[in-house]
Amino acid sequence: MSDKAWGGRFDTDLDAVAARFSESVSFDQRLGAVDVRGSIAHVSMLAARGIVSRQDAAAIVAGLEQIGEEIARGEVTWDPALEDVHMNVETRLSQRIGAAGGRLHTGRSRNDQVATDMRLWTKEAIEGTCARIDRLLGVLVRRAPGLVDHLLPGYTHLQRAQPMRLAHHVLAWAEMLERDRGRLGDARARMDECPLGAAALGGTTFDLDRDMTARALGFARPSANSLDAVGDRDFLLETVAALSITAIHLSRIAEELVLWSTQEFAFVEMSDAFTTGSSIMPQKKNPDMAELVRGKTGRVVGSLVNLMMLMKALPLAYNRDMQEDKPPVFDAFDTVDASLDVLAGALEGARFDAARMREALERGFVDATEVADWLADRGVPFREAHHVTGALVRRCVAEQKTLSALTLEELREAHPSFDETLYAALDPETAIERRRLFGGPARARVHEQIEAWQARLRARGVEV
Repeated sequence: MSDKAWGGRFDTDLDAVAARFSESVSFDQRLGAVDVRGSIAHVSMLAARGIVSRQDAAAIVAGLEQIGEEIARGEVTWDPALEDVHMNVETRLSQRIGAAGGRLHTGRSRNDQVATDMRLWTKEAIEGTCARIDRLLGVLVRRAPGLVDHLLPGYTHLQRAQPMRLAHHVLAWAEMLERDRGRLGDARARMDECPLGAAALGGTTFDLDRDMTARALGFARPSANSLDAVGDRDFLLETVAALSITAIHLSRIAEELVLWSTQEFAFVEMSDAFTTGSSIMPQKKNPDMAELVRGKTGRVVGSLVNLMMLMKALPLAYNRDMQEDKPPVFDAFDTVDASLDVLAGALEGARFDAARMREALERGFVDATEVADWLADRGVPFREAHHVTGALVRRCVAEQKTLSALTLEELREAHPSFDETLYAALDPETAIERRRLFGGPARARVHEQIEAWQARLRARGVEV
């Protein structure tokens, strides 16, 4: 677009190289629908305040609604010569309704316009991501009751640690995802204020009703400071930080699926629909979707770093650098949304091998803590009980046997308190059931958590 169109300040058009370098409509066209909504709210308020005539406002609204419908149908050809989504929409409007279209921009700047558009778009995007989190939560909660009797080793340092219920493990994933959802909700609440009326940076002389536009667009309130309204993008930083944590959590779930699907673990077999084969090795069934979820985490975290470096040391108020906030935000949402969808599908079709998991409990001395706790229950100081149990494990390693294979005489050589009731305590089911505290893996506690999750998700309309 010629710079002459902005008011005659310039004698020549923008250089073609500079125009290609500075255009943003190639990516900010995604804001088209919310840009139309924001403009309709703005001109409706202008008419209510008598700043533009109701006749002009009606023509503008009708024209914008038609453009909105064209955007929804994918019929708009975006012109990079018009620089951005805002000028594309406004130019299309003026071509359609004539001179009245030029009154739309009264009392606003592209600075408060784009700040409003990004808040509107991001609020809606958060709702979509939260719905996807709910879908994945629904998969986990629907599967959890059938996994209560699947016993497997819990791990620390990737070493077998204590017996665990698979349902308890799956609900740990759910807790992580619920916090991710909460962080996104917190970010959405904090960005829920409308910049329209801040104009370029210092407001406007027109008698705008900022509360009216805020309400019309579904914002809780208008922004309180015009400089801040157009000059910061911390709402995007907070959102992409929350998306990054979500992506990291998804990568941890994905990594466990990758590990568990190896022949060395063989705890899970992924469905054919979410695995791929090898171009050379016919026997392979690769957990590629889980690996890609793990790998794409770097893209999301990279988007956060991109935004942080973009905003670092920028003076108030608006700077053109901030045009570059959109690609990393769009990509972060797209990547996390796709990862949530693929993990929901993969987990829905995964087959967990209860026998293989139970077999893994027989190695690695996951019952060692039970020995120490058994001694402590009988008055032996825990540090002493820990030392005694460690010595027994060392003996078993040397003799290639399990703790339950030790005779009572061998146990009493280590400590005189041992009696035959220890053997029952070494059973994995017994060990788990002794952990009856709230939040623990005992059967009743796991069922309580499943019921709590079912109630929570039902209240949100999620199928459980």
